[in-house]
Amino acid sequence: VQLQASGGGLVQAGDSLRLSCVGSGRTFSTASVGWFRQAPGKKREFLAAINYSGSSTKYTDSVKGRFSISRDNAKNSVYLQINSLKPEDTAVYYCAADRVPPSVFAIVTITWWGQGTLVTVSS
Repeated sequence: VQLQASGGGLVQAGDSLRLSCVGSGRTFSTASVGWFRQAPGKKREFLAAINYSGSSTKYTDSVKGRFSISRDNAKNSVYLQINSLKPEDTAVYYCAADRVPPSVFAIVTITWWGQGTLVTVSS
């Protein structure tokens, strides 16, 4: 599976942003896909994951209610909607895929990774 993340940029606090992850290969439509981020000087952080059909999702507690993950398998795409952006959301955002349930995405070694897209939130 090859993954390409996009949609990052420079935004202001309070804005919304939708990140996209486009996958290639037949495996993408049968894999769970998740989003992670890594801020400068910090460890990579799990954000959200969605299963192959979109029927199951998992969010880390700190983003519940503000982040939303979805997918469109017809477009080989997974999206991360981020609302009410804060300066502390500034990070490189990565999408990743694996054949595991969303519930374990935060604790297993994920197989496939995209290259990341930078989100910068100004105050």
